[in-house]
Amino acid sequence: MMNGYDSALLEMEPMSRFKARIVVMASVALTLLPSGFELIQAGEVPVNSFGRVITPTARDRLDPTIPGTFQPTSAGNPESALFGSVRTTQIGKHLYPQFHEGVDIAPLQRNAHGMPLDEVRSVAAGTVGYVNQLPGNSNYGNYVVLLHDDPMGQVYTLYAHLAVVSPELRVGKKMETGTVLGIMGHTPAGIVPASRAHLHFEVGVVANARFGEWFRAQHLKPDHGMFNGLNLLGINPLDFFKARDSEGHVEFRRFIATIPIAFELLIPATKPLDYFRRYPSLWQGAPQTGRWAVITCSEDGVILAGRSPNPDELRLTGSGKTAVLKADTQVLGRNGCRLVVCDDSRWRLGEKGARWLEILCY
Repeated sequence: MMNGYDSALLEMEPMSRFKARIVVMASVALTLLPSGFELIQAGEVPVNSFGRVITPTARDRLDPTIPGTFQPTSAGNPESALFGSVRTTQIGKHLYPQFHEGVDIAPLQRNAHGMPLDEVRSVAAGTVGYVNQLPGNSNYGNYVVLLHDDPMGQVYTLYAHLAVVSPELRVGKKMETGTVLGIMGHTPAGIVPASRAHLHFEVGVVANARFGEWFRAQHLKPDHGMFNGLNLLGINPLDFFKARDSEGHVEFRRFIATIPIAFELLIPATKPLDYFRRYPSLWQGAPQTGRWAVITCSEDGVILAGRSPNPDELRLTGSGKTAVLKADTQVLGRNGCRLVVCDDSRWRLGEKGARWLEILCY
């Protein structure tokens, strides 16, 4: 027996072959990266996938000042649909700022049952890195991750809460700009009600290609390989789209240089970070030779640059612990990620920051 969503899709006229196929598609297991799949290093990338960038749905203007463009949370605060420390969460009796890693784009069309009809499309040429079609296995619900070749290193885009995913998608398949990935939805239904159906869209960098090994070492489940949200470091999608030139081209290395620095850390690093193996242009100066490194980061932990410590900074390594060299309270704002926290005017690595750093250094 078909559910309400399947029946509603069958009422659509005209129906494309793609939509007809996804209505009758049976549930399939999540698709993991095959063994041996390797994120491309920057020096191996011959072309820039961001030669033409479009929006992920038919909404060509992603402007927060246009009512109805984005889907806020149940609290109704319009900013809650945007990127950054725009949400609030309750832990016990206390309220804390919460970081939102992407933007939530509202549907343009709904059918008679109130379900979205909007197609979700690839914003740029790329390769399918991951497909999850077990919505209960992730707060992302049904989601797709694409990898885009860039001279800086591979960049990911993520498309979440899909009602259904195109049956043609498989890991390793090449995607052109505008390829339909699925239909906007509200999966998992227990988290996203139909009335607030939307596309959660992210763009960013991968923290560590070895994340899957770290995750399994913690005996955690479910396993999404390296495409777990903990390993995906997002960048403001609206700033990304604004970075397009007149031909829709984005130079990602130039774009990432515009992101404000939230904090700088002196970290123990017994070996070079995998992050700089894949994004070598972000390392400044001579190659790392010692056991310490300095990294500058965005609010949510995107590493914007790395270098070896200077002699004054090396004097701080006696404790053997990570030190916060700088923290910009204006950039951190509400500090929803809490990677670094301030106690009595002294900044230190927070609990979430310790886990983030452990993943980076694994």
